[in-house]
Amino acid sequence: MERREIDRQARRVRERCTDLDGAEAERQEIAEYPSAEHPSDADRQRFDERGWVMGTSGNFSVVIGRDPLRLAITPSAAFKGELQADQILEMDDRGAPVDAPSPLGPTTTRPRVSAEALLHLEIVRGAGAVLHTHSIWATRLSERFAKARGFFIEGYEMLKGLEGVRTHEHREWLPIVENDQDMARLSVVVRGVLEDQPQAHGFLLRRHGLYTWGNDLPQAV
Repeated sequence: MERREIDRQARRVRERCTDLDGAEAERQEIAEYPSAEHPSDADRQRFDERGWVMGTSGNFSVVIGRDPLRLAITPSAAFKGELQADQILEMDDRGAPVDAPSPLGPTTTRPRVSAEALLHLEIVRGAGAVLHTHSIWATRLSERFAKARGFFIEGYEMLKGLEGVRTHEHREWLPIVENDQDMARLSVVVRGVLEDQPQAHGFLLRRHGLYTWGNDLPQAV
């Protein structure tokens, strides 16, 4: 996709979406979802212990409704190893919070949806759950193979854990996407990668981290 077309589509994304860094981002619904609809305490702690979501990095989401589209998503700037169920947020198909009275009171600043929510929205066009992690090794690999825009993983028995893979001889292409702080523009690029690589189970953002997904949360994990 040419840069001019990417910029054109990015403008459309910005027009459609609420500014997540502005005042609208403060109006979040804080709702407790059943454990099947968000990463369990054990999952989040395991990711943290393995160094996949160090500090406040990473974010997770699960589709909780399709018509209209609704996602349960982890808040921005939250330590995932200690995240509680009542901190999970709900957002709509624009990446904007679903408004609701705050149980914390009208003067309390509520958690914000990450700007990367726009990437989750692109991925859930064909998935039901999204995990974004920041492991050191994945980040280093994203730099090592950046010029090739991806790399193959093959010959590993654990590849059979991926949906639709039945043999260790499978060749899994892991795309690498150039990172961009303009999330509207980056979401358009990600859309193009997903359209070009419909069989992919994940992609790396260069010098950033891994995005992977599944039909539901257990499959994504």
